[in-house]
Parts: sequence; structure tokens; C-alpha cells
Amino acid sequence: MENLIHETAIVSPKATIGKNVAIGAYSLIGDDVVIGDNTIIHHHVTIVGHTVVGKNNHFFQYSSIGEAPQDLSYKGEPTRVVIGDNNVFREFNSVHRGTLKDREETTIGSDNFFMSYVHIGHDVVLGSNCIIANSTNFAGHVKVGSRVIIGGGTNISQFVSLGRGAYIGGASAIDRDVPIFGTAYGNRCKLKGINIIGLRRQGYEKKDISELVDFYRTMESSPLSARAFVDHPELIEEFSGNALIDEMCDGIRKSEIGIAPFI
Repeated sequence: MENLIHETAIVSPKATIGKNVAIGAYSLIGDDVVIGDNTIIHHHVTIVGHTVVGKNNHFFQYSSIGEAPQDLSYKGEPTRVVIGDNNVFREFNSVHRGTLKDREETTIGSDNFFMSYVHIGHDVVLGSNCIIANSTNFAGHVKVGSRVIIGGGTNISQFVSLGRGAYIGGASAIDRDVPIFGTAYGNRCKLKGINIIGLRRQGYEKKDISELVDFYRTMESSPLSARAFVDHPELIEEFSGNALIDEMCDGIRKSEIGIAPFI
């Protein structure tokens, strides 16, 4: 099929547009933009900068993708935004490109659903199959694993990491890391437990889920911090052999800003 580009849209001749792409009225596509096949761009959408968009993405009206980062050190460098396939960006989403001080790229995976008014700051790395509810704000340098669910009105501070499978309650303020399959909420956020529903949906065995819950409860009841707890081999020895627990411990050890406290 031919591309359907509205007569009022401004599409740079230097942009690369795939097959069967629809671009609505008054949208703007900049010089260095690459748009993958079967992508739908509604009216009044702006996609600029060195931005690469994969296939089958859907941008609703008033989204702004690839603009300069909100960072005082940025001096117009050709940093990037890279977006995978099958993502939905609802109304008024914004995604800013990376900075030289980090990885020079903001990266979004595939099959994500971003509800209205979501902001994704510079140098964010966001996985796949995530659901991000309305008015969620990601500051710069945030890292998000795959299959994360975030409730509406949540704000996430710089350099925070959310482990894969995490569940964040609405209206939260996240200023510490959340481990894999952790549930957290509040201002400031605190760990509530394990995302058992998410684990079941991903097909993990009951035995492995039960062991992860037991590990979490043991760590929670300890007088030690999460980081100190996992650094004591004798405390976690009984949980050896469970890949989920090993992954959680590894993430806690690698945390640079610390793990959210327990409720």
C-alpha cells in the first residue's frame, strides 16, 4: 500500500519513511527521522532529531518524540532516540533524546503501551511489554525492565532502576530502585511485596514463586538493609538454586542509589 500523508503534514525529504505509513494533518517529521513500516501517526505529532522508529508503532495526537533533552549540559549534539516495534503512544506523550554525559541515546523496546501525558526523559532505557499509565514522568537516566506496570501520576527520579516484572502503584514518587517483580507504592515509595500475579502470568512455577516470596519476607524481617542482607552468604544459602532469587540478589548488589525501604 502507498503511504497516506495528509497534505498539511510537513515531512522532510531527508527523512526515511517505510511502507504503509500514515501521517496525519499538521504533523512534522524532521530531517534525520526514520519511520518503520505500518506506523500510524495522528494529526499534530512532532517527530524530530536523530530518531529511529520501528514497525507498527502508533502515535496519537500531540505527541512529541525526539526533541532536545531538558538538560543544561546539552549543546545540540546529534544524540538519538531509538524505539522498537508495536508501541502505542497515546495523547501528549513526550520522549527526549539522550545526552553525551550518559549513553547518548534514549531507548524504548517493543510492545509497550504508554497512556496519555507520559514523559520519558533523556537517556532512559525502557524494556518491552510495559504498561505505563497516565501522567507518569521518567526523569533522565532511568532504567526500566520489561513487563513493568506503573500506575498513573507516578514520578520517577533520575538514575532509578525498576526491575523487570515490577508493579508500581499509582501516584507514587520513586527515588530508590525496585528489584525484579517487586511491588512498591507511596511518596516516597516503599516495597510492599512480590508481584505474584505477574510471575504467574509469565509462567513461573509455583515452587519458584513461593521460594521468592519466602526470600523476600526473610529479607524484609531482617534488621539489615537489603544490600547488607544479600552480602551475607549464610543468610541466603538456603535459597540457592532459584534463578529468580539469584537475579534479585544480583540487582540489589548492583544498585547504585539503594533499594526502596520496606513498608
